Amino acid sequence: MQPRLPGEMSIVTFVVVLSTLATCGLFSQAVIEAAGREPWRFVVGTMAALLVAALQGRLMWQSARREVTSGSRIMLGVIALVCFPLPLLLGPAWFSAMFAVAGMIAVTLPENWSVPLVGGAALLASGVALLAGASGPQAVLLAVSFPVVALSAYATVWLSLAVKELRDARAELARRAVGEERMRFARDLHDVLGHSLQAVALRAELAERLLARDPERVAGELAEIQKMARGAVQEVRDVVRGYRVTSLRTELDGATAVLRAAGISCETPLLPDELPQHVHETLGWVAREAVTNVLRHSGATLCRMTLRADGPDARLEIVNDGARRSEGAGSGLAGLRERLAAVGGRLQSGLIADGTFQVLATVPLAEGAAGQKEGR
Repeated sequence: MQPRLPGEMSIVTFVVVLSTLATCGLFSQAVIEAAGREPWRFVVGTMAALLVAALQGRLMWQSARREVTSGSRIMLGVIALVCFPLPLLLGPAWFSAMFAVAGMIAVTLPENWSVPLVGGAALLASGVALLAGASGPQAVLLAVSFPVVALSAYATVWLSLAVKELRDARAELARRAVGEERMRFARDLHDVLGHSLQAVALRAELAERLLARDPERVAGELAEIQKMARGAVQEVRDVVRGYRVTSLRTELDGATAVLRAAGISCETPLLPDELPQHVHETLGWVAREAVTNVLRHSGATLCRMTLRADGPDARLEIVNDGARRSEGAGSGLAGLRERLAAVGGRLQSGLIADGTFQVLATVPLAEGAAGQKEGR
C-alpha cells in the first residue's frame, strides 16, 4: 500500500507551525528568566519574540509556496535588526534569538547569496556574544551552530517543495497515461473499424453490381456483410475492454478474401511455425492496415504478401500496384510505426516503382529485443 501524500496546503501549514514553534523555543527561556526580573526586559523581550515569530511564519509560508518577493527581504532585514541587538540590550540569555536570522537567510535568499551571508552572520553573532560577555568557547559554539540552523531551515522548506513536486509529477504521469491510453484506443479503433467498414463497403458495392444478374450471389454477399458487421461490433467491444488479441493467420486469411472480393489478385502467404504471440499481434495489425490502404487508396489489380522468419526478425512485406502518389498519408501508418517501435520493430513504406507501393514491417522474434535495443 503506497503512502498517501498530504495536500499542498497541509504541508505548508505544517512547515509554518513547526518552524514558528521552533522560533518561539529560541526565545522561551530568555522570556521566562526576564519575567522574574525587571518588567521592561520582559515586555521588550516578549514583543521582540512575537514580532520575530510573526515575520518568520510569514517568510516560511512564502518560501514553502515559492512566493518570495522583495518584501520578504525587507522582513528578513527587520528580523536581523531585532535579533542581533537583543543580547546587548537584554543580556546573554538572548543569544539563541540570533539563530532565527540564520534560518530565515537560508529560506529567503538564493543559495549564492545565503551561503556567504550565513557565514557573515555567524561571525557577527560571535562578535555580539563576546561584547555581551560570552566566553570564547561560547562564541565559537554560537558561530558553528549558525550553519546547522540554516541548513535545518533550508531542508525543511526543501522537503515541502519536494513533496509538492512529487505530487505534480504524479499528476503529470497520470495525465500522460490517460493521453497515451486515448491514443492507443484511437489507434485500435481506427485499425479495427477502418478495415471492417471498408470490407463491408466493398461487399455492398459488389452485391449492388450483382443484384440484377445473380440474385443468389447477392444473397451470399449480404450474408457475408452481416457476418462482417457482427464481427466488427465484437472487435469494437474487445477494443473497449482492452483485451483484443490479433491473430496473424486470421488477418492474412481475411485480407486475402477481401482483396479477392474486390477483384485484386492475391495469395495467402505461408505462415512460419511457432511465431511468438507479439509477432502475431503486431504483424496482424500491419496486415490489416496495409490491406485497408490498398483498398482505400489505390486502384490495385495485384497485391503480393510475403512473410519470412529467418534470422532474428520476422518480416512481412506487402506490395501492390495501382498506387497513387498520396498513398500512405494519414494516421494508419503512423499508428503502425508506434506499434512496431513498442516491440523494437521497424516499418518502411513508400513507392518503390511507378505505381508500386511497398509496406515492409520487421519485428524481432525475441520479445525482449525492444528493451535490449533501448539499453544499447
